[in-house]
Amino acid sequence: MSKIKISGNTDSTRPNLIASAELFERGKRVITGGNTRLAISERPHPIYFARGTGVHLVDVDGNTYLDFLNNFTALIHGHSYRPVLDRLHHQLERGLSFSGPTELEVEFAELLCGRVPYFDQIRFMNSGTEAVMYAIKAARALTGRPKIAKFEGGFHGSYDPIEISLDSTPANWGSRSAPNAMPYCAGMSESVTADTVVLPFNELGASREILEGNKDKLAAVVIDLLPQRVGLVPMKPSYLSFLREFTARHGIVLISDEVMSFRLSFHGGITRFGFEADLCAFAKIIGGGLPIGAVGGPSRFMLAFDSANGKPLVPQAGTLSGNPMSMASGITAMQSLSEQDFQRLDDLGEYARSSLTEMFRREGLPYSVTGIASMFRIHLRSEAPKDYREAYAAPEQQEKMRMLVWALQGRGVIVSPTCQLCLSTPMSTDHVDEMVTSVRAAAQMLEAA
Repeated sequence: MSKIKISGNTDSTRPNLIASAELFERGKRVITGGNTRLAISERPHPIYFARGTGVHLVDVDGNTYLDFLNNFTALIHGHSYRPVLDRLHHQLERGLSFSGPTELEVEFAELLCGRVPYFDQIRFMNSGTEAVMYAIKAARALTGRPKIAKFEGGFHGSYDPIEISLDSTPANWGSRSAPNAMPYCAGMSESVTADTVVLPFNELGASREILEGNKDKLAAVVIDLLPQRVGLVPMKPSYLSFLREFTARHGIVLISDEVMSFRLSFHGGITRFGFEADLCAFAKIIGGGLPIGAVGGPSRFMLAFDSANGKPLVPQAGTLSGNPMSMASGITAMQSLSEQDFQRLDDLGEYARSSLTEMFRREGLPYSVTGIASMFRIHLRSEAPKDYREAYAAPEQQEKMRMLVWALQGRGVIVSPTCQLCLSTPMSTDHVDEMVTSVRAAAQMLEAA
């Protein structure tokens, strides 16, 4: 892999990105904001990629990178995974999409229901956002109640009710034990804010009091077992047990957002944490790199979508839902993931976290690491955060994080804008060692500057 030289000036830590800059200028003329994904928006412009193979990405300027982001955890097999490419080519010759279902949809549903012990049925969508949205709509339809509850800082896609308190700040987040419900975007209806209850993550006593006060109006509690914006901190087993017992006792639907955490084990995050949700929303890795989303669960909850006897409680359609390309890609990607693969990714993830932690200690760098399994996140603080408020980055920290991400790009490593990293099956300890070396050099340069 070609190495990228870094200047001592922190404003010049990014690699040569002339072609990316030119594409961004072209894009701004015809695409609002220059590109269509907020998550990859960067100042002064994002990197435009040309191709990817295995663990590597190549940008339009010819720079090569180790990819520790894998399209925000979606590519568990890395780039251009040959079995998926072959399966897609096979399907391509037969058709991209049809105005009717295919056997592939049934085959994939059978595969996923076979993996997650408590799934009876599944419905396919096109994104994690859709999956969470439909799970919430099902919960409201089944219970006849309007409200939902979520964690402060929890990200669950772009659906108004679940965006509440996604990025609250010290200026508006209120009490730690009773967080304010803050709108995410301009123009959000006051009724949306009023119908979303915000919980303090992993705070059992405070959450119990909030839930008790809303139990008769709550349709659902939406959880994430390893929420990224909350700091990639796992949910405490005692807290999870409380939520499971409370929701079951009061007829509230417990929805597990596994869009990312389906990576946590062969049977998904819910099985790794030893519980059963009522509905599960998932996406990312199950698509093998193509757009996908799904809701799964026991029949008594999935019946909200049942159209066999007429109009369902929750009509769910979509021109490309269950399309054969995504089904073919997803089937192959998931068939290629064995329990041994997940164990190896677990071990490699632990190696990465311990290597980073030891390096920070040895070098006297005030950084920490969180995460489990194949996902982890670097924090610009010596003590690992425990919740959203501790993981929250003030403007100065955000700027420092941006410079760290730039410095890593300059050393040929791609991570998320919040310094989240994830592994793919082609990775080895050599790739992790290379990443740790790059983090050390980038952090040392940043601290010196």
